[in-house]
Amino acid sequence: MTVTKPPGMFDREREWRALASFATDPGAGATLGIVSGRRRQGKTYLLRALCAATGGFYFSADEAADRESLNRLGVTLAEHTGAPAPFTFDTWHAAIDALLALGRERRIPVVIDEFPYLVRANPQLPSIIQNAFAPLRPERDDSRTALLLCGSAMSFMGRLLSGNAPLRGRAGLELVVHTLDHRLAAEFWGVDDPVTALKVNAVVGGTPAYRREFARDDIPAGPDDFDDWVLRTVLSPASALFREARYLLADEPDMQNTSLYHSVLAAIAGGNTQRGGIASYLGRKSGDLAHPLTVLEDSGLILREPDAFRANRTSFRIAEPLMTFYHAVMRPIWSDLEHTRDATRLWQRSQRRFLGNVLGPHFEQVCRDWVRHMAPPELFGDYANVVGAGTVHDRSGMTTHEVDLVTFGLDDDDRRPLLAIGEAKWGERMGLGHVERLRRIRTLLAAQGRHGAITARLACFSAAGFTDELIETAARDDSVVLIGAADLYQGPERS
Repeated sequence: MTVTKPPGMFDREREWRALASFATDPGAGATLGIVSGRRRQGKTYLLRALCAATGGFYFSADEAADRESLNRLGVTLAEHTGAPAPFTFDTWHAAIDALLALGRERRIPVVIDEFPYLVRANPQLPSIIQNAFAPLRPERDDSRTALLLCGSAMSFMGRLLSGNAPLRGRAGLELVVHTLDHRLAAEFWGVDDPVTALKVNAVVGGTPAYRREFARDDIPAGPDDFDDWVLRTVLSPASALFREARYLLADEPDMQNTSLYHSVLAAIAGGNTQRGGIASYLGRKSGDLAHPLTVLEDSGLILREPDAFRANRTSFRIAEPLMTFYHAVMRPIWSDLEHTRDATRLWQRSQRRFLGNVLGPHFEQVCRDWVRHMAPPELFGDYANVVGAGTVHDRSGMTTHEVDLVTFGLDDDDRRPLLAIGEAKWGERMGLGHVERLRRIRTLLAAQGRHGAITARLACFSAAGFTDELIETAARDDSVVLIGAADLYQGPERS
């Protein structure tokens, strides 16, 4: 059976194929799937569309007492089946069996959205589902229900199938709905100018709902409209985007003391990306940060990234651009933003933080993401296997060089040859000095015996362009690669 994706759905080709395949699996027996992803990514839209296309059953839980949720499920199920009266379920055992009974005649998707709400009221629910899907149980074996549990609390959803969790080994699908990458986000927002697209992406990222529901399709009309767009959307107290970053932490049940987590995020947004710097910013010991950093990482709000050259050195990065923008730009002037009639001067005064703490780091990450997933393999001599940032120690000069982009390949001996090192500058026109710096670093890496360093290419990324001298050098020297803002929106589809 072919399930056609709705014509109004933007992209989500991979997610739709996975869901459609799961919902039409010809095998016998009921199946279980897990769908997760941060809020506003379109999970509900996907699942509702799947049910509409296949005649499936969709139930969205509320924050409610256990008895009320069972009653609501009974009402919704009766409406779906055309029963003359609501079903009455005394326990979730009976309710889950009723959902399995929907698939006695054919494969049918059955969706329980906002599943964490139900478990918060009844922590035994995952175990109840585990028992319902036990092998040789007639209710499971005689059913072809494709049960999909969905939720936005990433830390909770991630634990459903991990370790000794009751549902571990029961699920046949684990789908995470991610944000749109920078290329898809530009297409979705309808921004053609690459520099403007990068700036918009640095503020709101690739969350689909931020355009339609939150900004109400307010799109920058062009490069000259970007500042006004920021003022009338993200920095306007009347906009839904204004407080969104403050609400994101509320979605995670593990975050009881949100002030501590906001402080950790503020430290990272301020450029303190290592554990020691974060601890110093908070005035705490480094060991005290293990729990909040782990919770933020499990929630998908921060990413832990190892140094490309020093495995014992780890940095942290905020995964949600709007959260970075809030902590770097909005939080320091929050009271003024709430009470001013015109935020123009506040935005002008915040340009240094926006450029240094938001645009610069975001541009570096977009460049790394492009190299890892979208750059043509001939650009660096092979497909990128690992891409990150790193530090190179120069013993002779008693200094350390920061490298914005480090690209490794993978050879036949499972070794990781160095394909390229690079530097990314948002607002700086790059010249010969930047290439000479990369050449010095390449020489250091070769002297340290780094595999592939001698032939590694030197990549310069700039949103402001390149000097004529550097362009002429790149034309003569194949090892010098120049990538501008427009190049980041070209190349093969994301791998």
